[in-house]
Amino acid sequence: MIQFLNLRRVNERYRVELVAALERVIGSGWYILGNECLSFEKQFAEYCGTRYAIGVGNGMDALMLIMMGYKELGLMKDSDEVIVPANTYIATILAITYCGLVPVLVEPDIKTYNVDPDLIEERITDKTRAILVVHLYGRIGYSEKIDSIAKRHRLKVIEDSAQAHGALFAGRRSGNLGDASGFSFYPGKNLGALGDAGAVTTNHEGLYKVIQALRNYGSHKKYENLYKGVNSRLDEVQAAFLSVKLKYLDDENERRREIAETYLAKIKNTKIILPICQDRRAHVWHLFVVRTDKRTALQEHLLSNSVQTLVHYPIPPHKQAAYREWNTLRFPITEEIHRTALSLPLDVSMTEEEIIRVVEACNSFSIS
Repeated sequence: MIQFLNLRRVNERYRVELVAALERVIGSGWYILGNECLSFEKQFAEYCGTRYAIGVGNGMDALMLIMMGYKELGLMKDSDEVIVPANTYIATILAITYCGLVPVLVEPDIKTYNVDPDLIEERITDKTRAILVVHLYGRIGYSEKIDSIAKRHRLKVIEDSAQAHGALFAGRRSGNLGDASGFSFYPGKNLGALGDAGAVTTNHEGLYKVIQALRNYGSHKKYENLYKGVNSRLDEVQAAFLSVKLKYLDDENERRREIAETYLAKIKNTKIILPICQDRRAHVWHLFVVRTDKRTALQEHLLSNSVQTLVHYPIPPHKQAAYREWNTLRFPITEEIHRTALSLPLDVSMTEEEIIRVVEACNSFSIS
């Protein structure tokens, strides 16, 4: 069976370095907000090209802390609106609503799966404070048009970079395109920890200082709390692991591109709609998502050929019970993507034989 993602095999290549990092942390006797976290924050900021990085508990917390920070700085308040793609993973939406803000859903471009810039401006009101750009599946969702709209309306641009570590736009990496960015280091990400972890990147000193406190109960100094904060800190073990894996990220992203390019070149089945990539450096292929009206049949066919696939994501946010107040809304493009999308295996540990087996299984799919 070709697993959708073989994390044991992915991380086996780092075993010696990961064990050494773990032993270093155990031996230090310091496990929260210590030198490992500081070191990774410095390395990750340098990698993204930002002045600051703040290690936090997970990717959703990273987005929440950005918006909490803006509220503490007086740049947002309860009931303000945030433009967000309708087809994102629900964590992006949850981060907005948990901060007392209002998500304003905008349809994606069916060709890119990212928010359609041409639809943003019509959704802006006098309560809009930010555009939350999601780099879905690893493809940059930011554009010059989004930047222009944000500047014209004096809006913040927040990046959800959870799936796009290392992707580039005009020579700048994800995390350094907008005003602030949230990253997830969930184990399956391009840069994955061995547990939950996340980070915020920004060039804004004021936001950086506020988030530093907010992640630690609102405190810069023990027992002195400036804000009503949360407990969301990148622990020393995960920081040490991430420092090991960060060194290999660019090479692994390049390998992802090579696998994706093989799929794009060799999958010839006209019943399968392949993704489009016009700028190879702007896509790091966290997921290789195809579409078909016969998703269940294709998934069953691939499984019968020992190829495991996943659906990202079967139910769009506006159809979830958690947001039942939206359940009658219609977002046809979003619903089309969620109804037809299927993710093929793509990880850096795949062999050439496995890649070709996936291709052959796709090409042999037919509907009688």
